[in-house]
Amino acid sequence: MALAHPTAATAAAQAARESADTTESGFELRFESLFNPGRGLSFPCDAGGRVELDSLPDRLRHNYLYARAVVGREFAAPAVVRQRRH
Repeated sequence: MALAHPTAATAAAQAARESADTTESGFELRFESLFNPGRGLSFPCDAGGRVELDSLPDRLRHNYLYARAVVGREFAAPAVVRQRRH
């Protein structure tokens, strides 16, 4: 009996579950602007601050990688905070 290889649909379903798990954790990784008080970027994460990059849309992933690259120049070191309820 041959083992089945995961399909793209299975991989997409797994990514969706992981994204939901991260979002449901109620935490976000927040990068505060060094120059504009109250402004910054935030990304869904788990309680340990881990961001699931594969589950982020392209634009959000790009913004996350940018924020990490400019810590200390444009953004403060990130902090894990509880997500704000809207």
